[in-house]
Amino acid sequence: MATISDVARAAGVSPATVSRVLNGGRVSPERAERVRRVASELGFSPNRVARSLRTQQASVIGLLIPDIENPFFTALARGVEDASRRTHLSVVLCNTDEDVEKEARYLDVALAEQMAGVIVAAASPRRSDFSALDARGTPVVAVDRRPGAATVDAVMVDDQRGGDEATAHLLDRGYRRVACVTGPADTAASEERLAGHRAAMRAAGTPDAWIRAHTRHADLRVEGGRTAMAELLTLPEPPDAVLVTHDLLTVGALEALRTAGVEPPAFGVLSFGDVPWASLVRPPLTTVRLPSYDLGVAAATLLQERIAGSTGPRRTVTLRPDLHPRASTSGPTPG
Repeated sequence: MATISDVARAAGVSPATVSRVLNGGRVSPERAERVRRVASELGFSPNRVARSLRTQQASVIGLLIPDIENPFFTALARGVEDASRRTHLSVVLCNTDEDVEKEARYLDVALAEQMAGVIVAAASPRRSDFSALDARGTPVVAVDRRPGAATVDAVMVDDQRGGDEATAHLLDRGYRRVACVTGPADTAASEERLAGHRAAMRAAGTPDAWIRAHTRHADLRVEGGRTAMAELLTLPEPPDAVLVTHDLLTVGALEALRTAGVEPPAFGVLSFGDVPWASLVRPPLTTVRLPSYDLGVAAATLLQERIAGSTGPRRTVTLRPDLHPRASTSGPTPG
């Protein structure tokens, strides 16, 4: 019995793209035709999932995210909701605040309410525990963050590649002393983006000691970015550019730069997360666009398939980020 993931693999597209095609979303005509042809060849019927879900006693799923105020997770939640609505599932949104104990209480609620499944961006890669759900047979899909001890389906972004390409872009534009402001060390996305940054800096011949000295971990809040950027500017050899791995940290970093009288593009600024205001600030901000909405769609699709009875090995879907160059990284010397 073919699944959306089978169709995506055979058509050379993401599960989110397959879902958009089958539900009338915007996709190029050539790609849409290829997806429909492959779906027909594999005998895949999108209505099968909806019919199977309607036979389930539970029609509610849980979505656990760390911070609803973060635009990345807001878009992800919208993707989950849109995809779930098509198969008559309701979504209960839970904000964990990066708190493992709070996350555990919400997981207990999911069990008590016999939810059909759970999508979760883990509060901690080492301490988040989904074993009770697994023992009950409740499907779980990890999104954006993979809990290390759990064996579950997952939808991830290739964060390391994004960090590598972002830093390489800054180096290609003529910046040489590229610092990095990233999130907490126990957050997988933060560490993977930092790993990509380090790889690009090492490839450019930068000593590891310099890279370490010009790296700051911060809480994923505006104040965290502001404090980290202010510290970097006071170093004996301050950076001439910065990669900021989360959009709320970028807001704080930009505030610290403005307070210090430092302006892009003389000082390069590149941010993960293509927030709506990225093209409105002056100069417009170069970003790594994260496919947050598509992450939500793909996670909901995997969960729906498990709820409908799909078996087999746990799967991981990996989506690529896209670099969007703008004027904030046009080079250290104007023109």
